[in-house]
Amino acid sequence: MSNQTQVKSLPGWSLEERDPQFIESLIPVWEWFYRYYFRVKTDGWHHIPTEGKVLLVGSHNGGMASPDTMMMMYDWFRLFGTQRLVYGLMHPSAWKVSPAIAHLAEKTGAIIAHPKTASAAFDRGASVLVYPGGQHDMFRLHSQRGQIHFADRKGFIKLALRKEVPIIPLISVGAHDTLIVLADCYELVKQLNQWGLPWLYEIDPEVFPIYLGLPWGLSIGPLPNIPLPVQIHTRVCAPIIFERYGNQAARDRNYVDTCYDLVTKQMQQELDRLSNRIQESEARIQN
Repeated sequence: MSNQTQVKSLPGWSLEERDPQFIESLIPVWEWFYRYYFRVKTDGWHHIPTEGKVLLVGSHNGGMASPDTMMMMYDWFRLFGTQRLVYGLMHPSAWKVSPAIAHLAEKTGAIIAHPKTASAAFDRGASVLVYPGGQHDMFRLHSQRGQIHFADRKGFIKLALRKEVPIIPLISVGAHDTLIVLADCYELVKQLNQWGLPWLYEIDPEVFPIYLGLPWGLSIGPLPNIPLPVQIHTRVCAPIIFERYGNQAARDRNYVDTCYDLVTKQMQQELDRLSNRIQESEARIQN
């Protein structure tokens, strides 16, 4: 067996696990949450071309449940069908912490977050969804819920430049209120780890939040949660197209930094606009 075949057989590395029929079976469940639990309002889907591949770049919210991600997925399948290929990059730790859940995610199009899997998806003609901020983003403090936070991770920029695809930003308001992150005690727990306390599953979580939410009430650590039924607003933003593409552009550190700053700045501006629009709408209703 070749090394390439061995890699493809590992959990999260194959593009073949995606199952349109399985996705179809989940759509009624997602629709119920979309319409009645989170009462989603969305706009901007006309920015995604009906054909071709794009890199969808989102801001994570709402802890491990990340409900805005699921609602974005539902909108994609509702509008474009289950046959149009899209793969979502998922942190490698997910396959170690919960292999059963990770396998279900694979069937909806999740693949391990690695440049090789993302490149393979683009080579197949698929679009790719990535949340660069990961756990730093989804567990950011409640006071920072209105901020784009990618933790200076720029791999997605290099990916877009190498594969010469536009970036479509995804933002949301409300999902970060489905749990209330009060503090992050990671530095303290990291010190305890250095003194001999092992990490759960032998995985450094990089964050260790204290939050209020279901089902635990007060929770410590990046535990799974049940999101509160808060209304979620999502928006698909206009494509971001860079001046230069290609491998040479991806190797230009200063250019990558410039592209990263452009993306985060535009996403922050769109998030501010969406937040302000919601606040103005709520104020009119109250008056």
